[in-house]
Amino acid sequence: MGTVTTKDGVEIFYKDWGPKDARPIVFHHGWPLSADDWDAQMLFFLAQGYRVVAHDRRGHGRSTQVGDGHDMDHYAADAAAVVEHLDLRDAVHVGHSTGGGEAARYVARHGQPQGRVAKLVLIGAVPPLMLKTPSNPHGTPREVFDGFRAQLAANRAQFYLDVASGPFYGFNRPGARTLPGAVHNWWRQGMMGGAKAHYDGIAAFSETDFTDDLKAIDVPTLVMHGDDDQIVPIEASAVPASKLLEHGTLKIYEGLPHGMCTTHPDVIHRDLLAFVRS
Repeated sequence: MGTVTTKDGVEIFYKDWGPKDARPIVFHHGWPLSADDWDAQMLFFLAQGYRVVAHDRRGHGRSTQVGDGHDMDHYAADAAAVVEHLDLRDAVHVGHSTGGGEAARYVARHGQPQGRVAKLVLIGAVPPLMLKTPSNPHGTPREVFDGFRAQLAANRAQFYLDVASGPFYGFNRPGARTLPGAVHNWWRQGMMGGAKAHYDGIAAFSETDFTDDLKAIDVPTLVMHGDDDQIVPIEASAVPASKLLEHGTLKIYEGLPHGMCTTHPDVIHRDLLAFVRS
């Protein structure tokens, strides 16, 4: 574990486990979480002999709670700072939710031009665009994100508890088996970060258009998405994203939620490992 300081003076916390000469897998976490959200995946791939790296986004987790720069351009540049600091090459980048947007922009604007990226995986990811617009009719209405901001500002702790115990993991579905530890861990990670970063991050993940990033990516890309994702609806994300990618493969998981890496890790690990090895 360590930190790297970005060009604008932000300390980014990262984990770096495994043999330094092994193939690196770099994980990009979702909003409003931290690198800890990838612990199960990092331990799994570590046991398979890979080098695993994950960082806390600026304002999240153990990284500096800076008041500005909470946009996808800075997120991608911060990821690049970690990768360049560790001199990672031939890497597989894996992004979940907001982290999928960060990973896509990093690959398109930094990793691919530098020749550092071999593959990309997008899991329940926000690209190409979450926000509903005339040209994106399957997107989520702006009022929903305004509601997120209002709830965060009013009572962030309760809002995070409601998200984790409800739609994020699909625990609000009839007959769903709740995992209290997962709910508590989600809440813990969220409350570690800064309220300003999380507030601004809502616009970053909902209003950023990744269409040009996806079109620019030419490395093999696996798009994984649950068809019961209540956070990032599949019709506005994975389906169009896979069509914009030059070498994109879409894999849909019947009945699985947004947080399927936590609720169904064995399923996700199996398909991730097969893609990494392919």
